[in-house]
Amino acid sequence: MLTPEEWAIVGLSLKVGGTAIVVTLPIAFGLAWLLARVRFPGKVLLDAVVHLPLVVPPVVTGWALLLAFAPAGPLGAPLLRLFGASVLFRWTGAAIAAAVMALPLMVRAMRLSIEAVDRRLESAARTLGAGPGRVFWTITLPLSLPGVLAGAVLGFARSIGEFGATITFVSNVPGQTQTLPLAIYSALQQPGGNAMVWRLSGIAILLSLVALILSESLARRVRRGFHVL
Repeated sequence: MLTPEEWAIVGLSLKVGGTAIVVTLPIAFGLAWLLARVRFPGKVLLDAVVHLPLVVPPVVTGWALLLAFAPAGPLGAPLLRLFGASVLFRWTGAAIAAAVMALPLMVRAMRLSIEAVDRRLESAARTLGAGPGRVFWTITLPLSLPGVLAGAVLGFARSIGEFGATITFVSNVPGQTQTLPLAIYSALQQPGGNAMVWRLSGIAILLSLVALILSESLARRVRRGFHVL
């Protein structure tokens, strides 16, 4: 059984991961659509920037976020001036770090799914009088939905497991930024913390497995629905 403190850590991790995915999902889909369907100057550069968090050390990403959201930073200063708030040492900052690290995985999965949509189906719908919006909502989005779901789940799993960028950006503050990986790290440094490490590690693995199984189940239901149609 988990202690109340450990339940709070699990709840905070779910809150951070869920917020990161909800906020990032439309951004990731928009970027995936742009990279999959639109030709424009600088496309290769945009693709590289989007996937940069996958290849640079997470500490570097956290450091960049710290510079950006510092009180005098380009994003932190207007945030402080307009709302009198800061994301440093708060769960919202942890959610930002998780979102940035999850974004490349989400974009990649969604882009592959969008590229796999048969363009002839879209063309046929247009010849029958469907406008761009109707084609998108009735053909493109439903057919790419398995990839969107896969991207969301991969992003959630990545958010739950995020460590390096989070601890660099918003530190390890119990009750605010101490998610599962940070709590496991802290327990490893404490004498007699092995039991807590085992419990929290088991929860992290379980959450990841449940998310992956749920994603596959939803994707199969969507595919069965298309076969019926």
